[in-house]
Amino acid sequence: MHATSDGQRQQLLTGLRRFVASVRQISGVRRIAVLGSIVTTKPDPKDIDVLVVVADDADLAPLARCARRLQGHAQSVNRGCDVFLADERGAYIGRTCYWKDCRPGVRRSCDALHCGRRRYLHDDLDAITLNRTLVLAPPVTLWPHVERGGQLPPDVEEVVAALEHAV
Repeated sequence: MHATSDGQRQQLLTGLRRFVASVRQISGVRRIAVLGSIVTTKPDPKDIDVLVVVADDADLAPLARCARRLQGHAQSVNRGCDVFLADERGAYIGRTCYWKDCRPGVRRSCDALHCGRRRYLHDDLDAITLNRTLVLAPPVTLWPHVERGGQLPPDVEEVVAALEHAV
């Protein structure tokens, strides 16, 4: 890995750590996991993918705010970010909405299937879905208990270990 790739990986992982620290305190958040290329040895991941399991009645506004912060952090190093959402039964329900003002009719470009039905839920299920197996058994769960699905790259393991020992 060259220095730029290492630095971008580190920036993504720093953003992830901050995201987890904020999101684990939000009411209705049940589990936080990370997936995708960041949990592999791929030297130059283009993004960071996070999975958050939420209660059916969880207010998604504070979670979407944290997701926008992580997305902005990733964009600052020319990378992307997706915060995927699933319910407690293991069903993928969509992603967090990218917009600060999330309500029906505000943006013609919104491709959510049910824009506004649940505020800050971007349910573009015709474009992106996660299979149930991945939702139920992600490569690494970061909160409320750390669970590793296999060997992790050293930089990811460092972040996971720090989160595991955080109060």
